[in-house]
This record gives sequence, C-alpha cells and structure tokens, in this order.
Amino acid sequence: MAGDTGHRQPLRFTVLGPVRAWRGAEQLNTGSPQQRALLAALLLRGGRTATAAELVDALWGDEPPHAALAALRTYASRLRKVFGPDADALISESGGYAMRVGVGGLDIDRAEQLAAEADKARQSGDRKSARTLINDALAVWGGEPLAGVPGPYADTQRTRLEEWRLSLVETRLDLDLEAGRHADTVSELTALTAAHPLRERLRELLMLALYRSGRQAEALAVYADTRRLLADELGVDPCADLAELQQRILQADADLAAPVNRDEDLPATGGHAFVRPAQLPATVSDFTGRAAFVGELSDQLATAEGRIMAVSAVAGIGGVGKTTLAVHVAHAARHHFPDGQLYVDLQGAGPSACDPEGILGSFLRALGIPDTAIPKGVEERSALYRSTLDGRRVLALLDNARDAAQVRPLLPGMEGCAALVTSRSRMVDLAGAHLVDLDVMSPEEALVLFTRIVGEERVGAERDAAMDVVAACGFLPLAIRIAASRLAARRTWTVSVLARKLADERRRLDELRAGDLAVKATFELGYGQLERSQARAFRLLGLADGPDISLAAAAAVLDLDTETTEELLESLVDTSLLESAAPGRYRYHDLVRLYARACAERDEQPPSERVAAMSRLLDFYLATAAGVYAIERPGDRLVDHLAPAERRGLAFPHRDAALDWLFTEANCLLACAQQSAAGGMLGRGADLLMAAVDLAESGANSRQYEMAASAISEAAHAARDARAEGRARTFLAHVRSLVGKFAESDEEAQRAMLLGLSVEDPVPTCRVPNQRGIIALYQQRYEDAEAYLQQAIEAFRADGNRPGEASALCNLSRVRLAMNRTGSAIELAQHGIDIYNSLGLTLRLANAKYALGLALTRAGHFADAFSQLTAALAIFHESRQPLWEGMAHYRLAEAHLAARRPAQAAGHAEQALGLRGIGGDWRRAIVLTVLGRALSGIGQTDRARACWQEALSIHEHLKTVEADEVRELLSPVAAA
Repeated sequence: MAGDTGHRQPLRFTVLGPVRAWRGAEQLNTGSPQQRALLAALLLRGGRTATAAELVDALWGDEPPHAALAALRTYASRLRKVFGPDADALISESGGYAMRVGVGGLDIDRAEQLAAEADKARQSGDRKSARTLINDALAVWGGEPLAGVPGPYADTQRTRLEEWRLSLVETRLDLDLEAGRHADTVSELTALTAAHPLRERLRELLMLALYRSGRQAEALAVYADTRRLLADELGVDPCADLAELQQRILQADADLAAPVNRDEDLPATGGHAFVRPAQLPATVSDFTGRAAFVGELSDQLATAEGRIMAVSAVAGIGGVGKTTLAVHVAHAARHHFPDGQLYVDLQGAGPSACDPEGILGSFLRALGIPDTAIPKGVEERSALYRSTLDGRRVLALLDNARDAAQVRPLLPGMEGCAALVTSRSRMVDLAGAHLVDLDVMSPEEALVLFTRIVGEERVGAERDAAMDVVAACGFLPLAIRIAASRLAARRTWTVSVLARKLADERRRLDELRAGDLAVKATFELGYGQLERSQARAFRLLGLADGPDISLAAAAAVLDLDTETTEELLESLVDTSLLESAAPGRYRYHDLVRLYARACAERDEQPPSERVAAMSRLLDFYLATAAGVYAIERPGDRLVDHLAPAERRGLAFPHRDAALDWLFTEANCLLACAQQSAAGGMLGRGADLLMAAVDLAESGANSRQYEMAASAISEAAHAARDARAEGRARTFLAHVRSLVGKFAESDEEAQRAMLLGLSVEDPVPTCRVPNQRGIIALYQQRYEDAEAYLQQAIEAFRADGNRPGEASALCNLSRVRLAMNRTGSAIELAQHGIDIYNSLGLTLRLANAKYALGLALTRAGHFADAFSQLTAALAIFHESRQPLWEGMAHYRLAEAHLAARRPAQAAGHAEQALGLRGIGGDWRRAIVLTVLGRALSGIGQTDRARACWQEALSIHEHLKTVEADEVRELLSPVAAA
C-alpha cells in the first residue's frame, strides 16, 4: 500500500478560475456549486481549520438552511469519495474541517510564490526577470476566480483575488513603461481603463504611455476625463500622483520623455526596451600611425562627460583613412560610452546620400524603439532620438557625411553623448565641432602599414622597392592597402615586381593631387591589377543602382553561372574593391561604385555591353517577380501581359520563400525599375512595377515605388511610349491611392486610361476603372464608383481575368454598402470569395473577406463579421501587408462599435494606429476618428475630442470630404 501511495500522482486544485480538482491529467468531479463552495472555502484558508459555524456563514451568510450542518457533512463526505485514496486530504478537526494540500498543489500558492519572486527581482534591479515572473504569475489565472461558486465568502474572495490580479497587471505595465514599451501598452491600458474606469493607477499609466508615444493632447484629455468621472461618481478630485503627472506633462518635463530607470537587461525584441547598441565596424588589426590624430580625437571624446555634447569632424580626401581612424578611435573610447555606440555610413560621397529621416529610424530601432512608436518626419524622429538618449552616454559615429545639414538631425545633443563625423568636406558650418583635417600618411607610417600587411620578411629584403611602392601610392592608406593585399596574395611576386608594375605610367599614382583625382588614381591601382574576368565583373556590377546586389542578380548581370560568379566576386572582395555585405550579398563603397562606372564607360566596349548587362538584370528581376506574383495570385492574367523575359527567374519551393525574396530585394528591384527609365527599357521597367505591386500594397515601400513609377511615366511620355506610360501611370495611380492622394491618383488614372485605349492594352483598360471606382468610393461619389466598377468587371471578364473580376466585385460590394444596399453587398462579396477559393488564392481572398466583413457588420451579423475580418487580418499578417493589417484592425474597430462594444473597438483602433507611417495621413485620420468614437463610448470624452481634433487637422490639410463628419463630432450638439 505504501509503495502504491509513493507512485500515486498528488491532487492539484485551482481557485484562480473555476474551482477544480485534478489527479495528474484527470479532472475530478467536485460536485454541485455548494459543494465547490465548501472546497474553495477550505482551500483558501491555507490549511487552517474552519469551524462549522464559519463554513455555514461562508456558504449561506445570514440565511442558512435548517439542515445546514447536515449539508456540510454531506458535502465533505462526497468530496472524500471524489478524492479516493487521497480522502485524508480533507480532515475533520475541532468541530470543523481543513484541507491539507501538498507543495505546489494549489494554483494560488504558485501565483503568490511567483509574485514574491518578481518583487524580489525588481527590488534587486533585475526588471527583466521581474516582468517574466509576473507574467508567469498572471498565466496561472484560468478566468474569473471561483467562477460559478455561490456564497458571501466566495463573493468577498473573488473581489480580493481580482484586485490582486489587477495590481499584478499594473506592476507589469509599470515595468513595461520603465523599459520603454509605451507604444505597446496603450491598447491594453485603453481597454483596462474602460473596464475599471475608477482605477486611478491605470489612468496614470495610460497618460504616461500616451505622452511617451507623442500623443500629448490625448494624455491630457485622459486627466480631464478622469477628473470629471471622479467628480460625478464619487465627488472627489484625482489623486495627487495623477494631478502631478498632468502638471509635468503640461510643463513638458524632460524626465517624462524617456524612462527614468531604464531596464538595460530587457531585450529589444517584442517590446520597447532600451538596448545598448554596439554597431561599430571592426577595427583593423594592422592600424598604423596617426598617433597625433588618435590622441587629439581621444581627448575630445574623453571629455564628453559633463559637456552638452562633444562633436569631432574628420575631413579628408577619399582613401585617406578617415573611416579607419574614426573606427579605431571610437573603439578605444568605448569605455567612455557605456550605453552604446551607433554607426552609419551616410553615403555622402555618392549621388544618393542617405536621408536623415531613414537613418533616425534605424538609430531609434537600434536603441530599442519599435516601429510602431517611431514617428514620421525628421523633426519628430530627431526629438525622440534626443529624448531616448537623455541621461545616457552614447557615441554616434557618422561616417561619410555629405554636409552639415545631413549631420545636424543625427547629433545626440545630450550631455555625456558624443558624435564623431567623417566627411570629404570640412564642416566649418557645424557649430561647436572640433575640426580635424586628415592628410596622407608620412612615408614612415606608410611603410609600416605596407610591412604589416605584406610581412616583415618580404619587405625587409627589399626596403627601397617597398618605399617606391608606397610612394607610387601617394602615401594614401587605401591605395597602400590595395597594393599590399595584392602582393600578399601572390607569393611568387617580389616587392620589386610590384614596384615595376606601379612604375608604369598608366598605373602610376605619384601624380596625385587632391580631391576626386586622388580617389580615381587610388582605385586605378587595384583595377589595373585585376585579371580580365575580374575587371569585367567589377565594371558591370557597378552599373546597378541598388544598395547591394545578390549573388543571383550578379550572375544575371555577368551572364555567368552562380558558382563562377561567386568565385569572381569573392576574389574582388579579397582585393578590397568589393565588400561582402552578408552571405550571398555584395556591395561597393560608394566611391568605388563611381569609379567602377567610370571604368565601364571607358573600357566596356562596345557600349552595347553595358546596356546588355542592365537588360539582363532587369530580365532577372522581372522574371522572378512575375513568378512571385503568379504564386501569390494564381489565375491572374497580368503575368500573361508582361513583356517576355529572355532570362529565367528564380524558382521557389513555397510561398514564404517567394515573399522572402521579394521583400529582401525590394530596394534593389525598385532601383532597377527606376534605372530603366533612363536606360531605354521602359516597357520592361513598367512591367517590373506591375509584377512587384505587393511592395506598394505593403505600405513599407510605397514611397520608393511611387518614385520609380513616376520616373518611368515621365520618361515614357518623353519617349512617346504610350504602352509603357499607360502601365506606369496605372500603378502610379494605385500607389497614390494607397497613401490617400486621391485627387492625384484619379488624375493619373484618367491619363492611363486614355493611353491604354490608344494602344488597346488590357492592363490599364481593366485596372483603371477598378482603381477609379475605389477612388470615387473614398470620395463618396457612389454613382460614379458603381459605373466604374461595372466597367471594370466587364473588362476583366473580357480579358478572362477571374481574380481581377473578383477584385472588382468586392469593391462594388463596398460601393453598394455605401448606397445602403446591404443584401447586394453581401452577395457580391460572397461571389468574390467563391472565385478566389476556386483559384486557390490567399492574399486576394483576404480582400474579399474584408469586404464581406464590412457588409455583415452593416447587416448586424456581428459574429460572422468578426470571423471574416479576423480571418482577413491573419492573412494580411502572413502575407506581410502591414497597411492592410492596419485597415483590418480599423474595420474590426468599426464592427465592435456597431455591436456596442466600444472597449474592444478602442483596442483594435489602437493597434491600427500602431502601424505609424503606413498608409499615409488620411488613413491615420480615419482611424483616429473611429478611436474617438470608441473612447467616447467608454466615457473618455476628452480623449475622444483630442483624437477628433487631430483627425480634423489632417482632413483640413488634405481637403478631404471626411472633414465635415469630424466637425460634426466636435460640435457642441454632438457633445451634448
């Protein structure tokens, strides 16, 4: 018997949810509600004995039944039978009962232990562990505590346990805010304040989260809502903490802008926590000389503490070693900047210098700010950047800057921080900067660098020849490194052999003067020593405009197989003329790219070879993008209307791999499309835009897509290529509509339609009516929209394009819905779903479910509407379409509002707002309007008005029809 007991699984009990008993995985039948009430009363006493009188009072209060004591005995007897071999867990003692539960046998004990450990971790400063432990404690809850258990004792305990759970939630949210996760907490806090409107701590946390998310007006409105609610309900004012927070927000207290106690241990992924960036490139092991400059710059960085900001700007010609020096000094000074080091190549020497707005976005992400919390605009991002760095000591290495204007928004601007800038230009207009002019190396330093790369043994035997080599390099570090690397890789060469090669007039570098001529001569050294196949690869790959190039794309440019291409590219990496950006991806230094293009223009003969290389690249992108489009949209005829590509594209094993390729190659693909505008390949450039339309629809690449479409449109117009112009303007209209530029979109669509009709091109003649129908819908011109979409349906049917027909049907569904023809709207959306299902489409099916969800919402079929919109949301997320993800959240918010569920509506609207910068200002304004309605529905009227005020400001700026609707919401009549 004892042996059996030892192997028997112990009893487990839960009270943080329904009252249940378990033995292993088996749930035991705990009987009637009254019987469960007895069990709960005993479990919650922690093993202490409860008298019969206490238990009668716990179960029945002031009105017990006549046979209450007999009922207690019956319940206890039945529980013992349920416990079986563990019946002795329920003991009779001193005229009462008690439960003896083993260690870990009661869920509330586990939750209390985890909460205590969390408190201890937080007190010790380990906020990462504290947050994890609190989440573990909250995960123990299985629903409403003591669910379904009657009696006054259960009621009291339910209230106590719910209060405890809320306090744990508040602690976890407080930790989130300390870690900087403010944007992620707004949605949850909005829902919690709706459910617990009188809980001031939640209101305080919401105000802080909104303020740190850049929503000051809403934060102040939360205080106004709270003050009014407390006065109406309780006749009191807000607590002192809440009032103090309001004053600090009004005064723009700098300590509120970023967490005061930052959680340095919390990871950045999955939330908004400060991260210690360590972005400095590796310093070279053979760094040589520059002792005076190293000392000068190091002294400047060492004195950053106690100063507003230390800025040093290093200037010099290309190849003089600015970056190498700056990286070396930055590494040596890392201990002065314990909160991290940021790095960026600003590409200032090339034709397309980096935009400060994009760099600020990268810096903010590196510092732990999630995309959802990063605002648009240089000014807003720069302000958030400085706020994030406040109180920290961070070094920013801004490499290869164009000018002071590019640098200013990127300066930390905070005490204890520093910026180290390199540029080909002297930044005399960068206020407060310590300027350093870097010249070529001294002959002695140059020889030391050469010796470290080549080896003491080889150089020592031919010191004079080595001095001839470094002199021929003009003592430029980059030229010396290229020459030395070539020699080091050729063991059969002597230093004298290299010196004789450099003595050739065509390769000689001792005529270096200054500026670009020096850069060109420096690269000429390395280029002149390339083998024929290497030189060809170097020239042709430099023609592509993208930030880097994949191995497969490079193989297309060179018209070689990938194995041969990889061998060539790796050999160019060895010569320092090409960089390996990542496995399978390569890039040029911006100056090297310019030189490679100059070489192509000079040496790539006949010129048609250059055109052919770019044509092959365009073919590669077009064929591969068309394959991705076909995977995403089976049965869509657009791929049949594309210009035939002479090269085969990549094949993908599954849909995810295809999407991975498309979004990884987005910048390079769109750069190639835009480059086609100047390369006489307009037709295929326009077709590439069509095949890559997912890049526009995702919202993430809309701006670059629009630029490429505009460039091709204008170039095709100049070339009188009506077909290419019509197609480019069709998709230019599409992307402008996606970002809310409806008037511009409609203008482009009209031009595209005329061009399409002139050349009988089915692409514009089918797609333009569909697009104009959407525009007219948004502009509330419903009869026009209906006519356009009927035209689109007929055109798609004539072309045999069933997915296109389904798209127009779903858009027509939305128009009919706007015209109060709900039945027709449901029927049309369902028809679209049927077509998509028959073709096995995924992404387009989401659009149809989206349309059906809208119609079902209007019909009052809310459960079905939630189901359709939630399914659409999941597909959009899986298909990497953040714009439409946001729109699905927006429509779910509308549906919950219609179902009189404003708290849930507010949650979805907040998640839609979380995709900041996606979809343009118009979409932000319509989401703010719905959020305001939801907030008004949960009594947060001041915050609602703050949302509407911002929405109205946007609509008035854009001159959209929705402005009148928002004015109506803000009117005194509506408020009343």
